[in-house]
Amino acid sequence: MATYQPLPVAYEDLHPLQELQPTHSYDPPEQLDGRPSSAGSQEPLRERPSGDTMYKGYAESYDGERMVSQETFRLYRRRFIGLAHLTLINLVLAWASGTFGSIAESAAKYFDVSVDTINWLSTAGSLAFVPAAPLAIWILNRLGIKMAVIVASVLILAGNWIRYAGTRTASFKVVMFGQIILSFAQPFILCAPTAYSKLWFSDKGRTSATAVASLAAALGAVVGGLVGPQLAEASNISGLVLYTSIIASIVCVPSPFIPKSPPTPPSAYAAAPVLGLRKSLSTLMRNKPFYLMFGSFAIFVAAFQSSANLVVQMLVPYGFSEVQAGIASSMMVFVGIIAAAIASPILDRLQNHLLAIQCMTPVIAASYLALVFIPQTRSVAAVYVIFAFIGASSFSITPGTLEHQANWTHPVPPEISSTLCWTGGQLFTAIFMIVMDALENKKEWLGQPPGSIAKGLVFQATMAVLCVPLVLLNGRWMFKRPAASNRQS
Repeated sequence: MATYQPLPVAYEDLHPLQELQPTHSYDPPEQLDGRPSSAGSQEPLRERPSGDTMYKGYAESYDGERMVSQETFRLYRRRFIGLAHLTLINLVLAWASGTFGSIAESAAKYFDVSVDTINWLSTAGSLAFVPAAPLAIWILNRLGIKMAVIVASVLILAGNWIRYAGTRTASFKVVMFGQIILSFAQPFILCAPTAYSKLWFSDKGRTSATAVASLAAALGAVVGGLVGPQLAEASNISGLVLYTSIIASIVCVPSPFIPKSPPTPPSAYAAAPVLGLRKSLSTLMRNKPFYLMFGSFAIFVAAFQSSANLVVQMLVPYGFSEVQAGIASSMMVFVGIIAAAIASPILDRLQNHLLAIQCMTPVIAASYLALVFIPQTRSVAAVYVIFAFIGASSFSITPGTLEHQANWTHPVPPEISSTLCWTGGQLFTAIFMIVMDALENKKEWLGQPPGSIAKGLVFQATMAVLCVPLVLLNGRWMFKRPAASNRQS
């Protein structure tokens, strides 16, 4: 196999050029005759008997002032195998990570600890993401997505079966150890979709592929929240963890057999050279728009996850039932997934992620601001509507946000920037959970009942509102798109 070596993208900070490295090795693509209809276009040429599709792509790469060549790019049907596997692993990981969140009271009685102690299983999971992230970045960048998935599968298997051993002996310490091992797998899986979609999908399918794999985590959390209590009631907590471990094992075992990379690139963006790990980190440190993207993404992830985790504390003190709180949380996710399914293909066509993000960010902030007052209405319909708004607005731009930061940090590999963003999100989630728990009303506060987290909701809404200027500044003044991020497509 020969190495496909595209010309480097011009970037004033990339010297010497030897520091650039191709994303992957490919067979040399066929040359096509004819002039491009427009820069960056991709026109289907023919479909091979296997179902693979060939495309004609033109890249606007510059070496000084010289524009370079047209190439043939190919989409392989096997890309859906890896996407399905990545989606299922993301789903079962989220399901397993939230095992005890939906049965906190029953688990507290089983292990003879407080409910707050059980809640630390979720907080510890978010914190475990942070130390595992550097290793995830190194493996994704140096060894590839397949190796990252294999490592994650091993951690998922080990963590689940250690937790099962802990439930069999009613040992909370063993369960906590297994939960931390399980949580170490999160950065390997949660941060892989952006890199996978770049490796296997064209411009017209990349955002949708990222959406499917990324949002599976939210679906897994909902499935766990709905199925977990039923299984725990039918076969006790030990049986619940056993069933979860078996399902996770079935999903993880095929990991060594998924395709590693396509023989030829799917687009000029995938074929473009990227920076090495050390140079990528130093480049991100000088990328001012990245700071804005990192901050807003981390805060919105934290606000969403804390809302999902603390929904009972938000609503029950106002007279809502735990069932109604669970429905509100589930509605937030299901409506969000539907919104993402509609928005992602549109973003794939329009390729204007920043405009969509800037339009939806004020809606997200306004939704969290409204959430401060909605529980006081005691209206079930109002609660369902506001949680649906939060889910729809947040999920509809999450895949586009990941693609946007990948585009604007190019030629930094997407797995590096996305892992840093998700790490910030998990770290902020832990901070939000701790702060909002600490702000719980011990007694009545401004007419709010004891036990409510009204002050925590004010904190959450304030942080969400602060994200609005961060997002609106992107692309303006000193936060314009770097020259190196004019990606080949």
